[in-house]
Amino acid sequence: MTGAWSDSVNAFLAELASTRRLSPHTVNAYRRDLEGLAGLLPDTSPQEVDSAILRRELARAHAAGLSGRSLARRLSAWRIFFDWFEQSQNKPNPARGIRAPRSDKRLPSALGVDAAASLMDNASPSFNHDQSKTSSWLLIQDRALFELLYSSGLRLAECVGLDLDRLDSQQGLVTVVGKGSRTRTVPVGSAALEALEKWLSVRAQEQIGADENAVFIGTRGKRISSRTVQERLARHGQRLGLPQRIHPHMLRHSCASHVLQSSADLRAVQELLGHASIASTQIYTHLDFQSLAQAYDQAHPRAQRNIQGEAHEVPSSRPFRPES
Repeated sequence: MTGAWSDSVNAFLAELASTRRLSPHTVNAYRRDLEGLAGLLPDTSPQEVDSAILRRELARAHAAGLSGRSLARRLSAWRIFFDWFEQSQNKPNPARGIRAPRSDKRLPSALGVDAAASLMDNASPSFNHDQSKTSSWLLIQDRALFELLYSSGLRLAECVGLDLDRLDSQQGLVTVVGKGSRTRTVPVGSAALEALEKWLSVRAQEQIGADENAVFIGTRGKRISSRTVQERLARHGQRLGLPQRIHPHMLRHSCASHVLQSSADLRAVQELLGHASIASTQIYTHLDFQSLAQAYDQAHPRAQRNIQGEAHEVPSSRPFRPES
């Protein structure tokens, strides 16, 4: 970035981190989008940017194949930056009034109840004499980590950032710090509690990460990284032969979808997930409708008659797994 861009962007990002208390992940996302804009306009300072320039760059990115979602995210970062710039430089926001091209709404990827149960059940470690002590406790921790992600619908950053004093095993509750530094307390299911208690017992007995306050730790005894969790969960899904790549946010989506299917309480799911707006939670109603339609096709006697008029056998369905 040129000096004019660098000074303004760094001051803006510093305010996001200190005053608005956004997470490092969110601040870095803003940095990438603003550095990208500065790279497109090396000979133009923020003071010289107008709406025509921004529309031109959006059109170029759209023509290059960037999706509507990506364009909307990029435009949002520009708009918030120029809102801040307007206050400090008394210059009208050139991004105001610009809309990104529409894109098809994508439903979140969620596992079915059976697939989620299989993923959790098969995370149980089976020990043999070839396993090292390190691999043994990693498997126990993996089970606890995966169960907690699915049971409580936590974001990856919330799970990785969880400290020992935020886990109340007696009450079956966990307190996490979510987006915007908002704190919420959510229930932990019995299966997750059992896995967590086993992990913490092994950790204390083996003195693993004795000086670390984090619930989940890496092989070096320090707080586990988000990348490590992503890789271990993806490998676990591959070992089970699941067709799609399993990632931590998929377990969050699965939790929300399964709770909504079971309770039909959208507000409760909103509180569980820590969404600031109910609109963010409503997308799971579409997943719920898909499950309802599938269940109807399988179960309704008038939906599955064969040519002779005989009803097909209705497959049994297993109950919702997480227990709270």
